[in-house]
Amino acid sequence: MTNSVLQQVTALQNMDGTELRKMWIQYFQSDPPSNNRGYLVKRLGYRLQELALGGLTPVVEERLKALAAGEGDPKKDTGRKQDSDRPVAGTRLIRQWKGIEHCCTVLEDGFEYEGRKFRSLSAVANFITGTKWNGLLFWGFRRQGSEK
Repeated sequence: MTNSVLQQVTALQNMDGTELRKMWIQYFQSDPPSNNRGYLVKRLGYRLQELALGGLTPVVEERLKALAAGEGDPKKDTGRKQDSDRPVAGTRLIRQWKGIEHCCTVLEDGFEYEGRKFRSLSAVANFITGTKWNGLLFWGFRRQGSEK
């Protein structure tokens, strides 16, 4: 994000309601739908970034329109199983085991540990410990004896 856009977005926090409403009219060519200051700040911040950096891609816009029209199930259309326990790709998991620090990176389609790719956190935990482990338990996403 460019410095000027970042400065403009940051400046929104210090504006009063009158200034925010004037800015809304300038960027949306209509009266604000709400006088809620938090809403105006968030929406104007998004609009400033959208104008500077571009909005949604046409593919995403079509997908959102289809979902809004009730066409398709968002969980099924992605082609991926929704897993609320799975960390976001790029996340680095760090764990101490027997005095050694172990670092595992989350990938889109698995996990990477010491240059090797694994299909699950359990496989990484089993590789490290030499015994069967629940990966979520080993990496600290769950406590022993607790449910999801």
